[in-house]
Amino acid sequence: MDTQALYYLLAAALVLVGLLGVVLPALPGLPLVFAGMWLAAWAGGYAHVGVGTVIVLAVLTLLSVGVDIVAALLGAKRVGASRLALVGAAIGTVVGLFLGLPGLILGPFAGALAGEWIHGRRLDLAARVGVGTWLGLVFAAVLKIGIGFAMLGIFAFAWWW
Repeated sequence: MDTQALYYLLAAALVLVGLLGVVLPALPGLPLVFAGMWLAAWAGGYAHVGVGTVIVLAVLTLLSVGVDIVAALLGAKRVGASRLALVGAAIGTVVGLFLGLPGLILGPFAGALAGEWIHGRRLDLAARVGVGTWLGLVFAAVLKIGIGFAMLGIFAFAWWW
């Protein structure tokens, strides 16, 4: 097998693992998808996918990272979260990474709830903030899936047309 074929196989593996990462937050999904697409473009000497297309894909990747960071905070802020709730959501997200899928789902909620409760809010208000944070994360996941499909479409269009 020649070197170029190995690069294409590695690129395909990066894209596939990245697509899993869009759904499983423990993996840096769209940055891995971008890395695979860039590698494929580079391996082909940018003949199929040009530098301009790679730049568009890079911008979409950066946008996806921003969506990840901002969506949970906006969800929490929308329901009146305190600064402690935002810090709690961030800590809950990091701790949740080590607890598998249940931790990834419940970590931000539990962290926001704990932060809001420590802030002195009643448990029902703290729970509302936790739900708002979780909904922000769900919204971010939906946006990232959309960005991922857009990246795949742009790459495929550039490759074949």
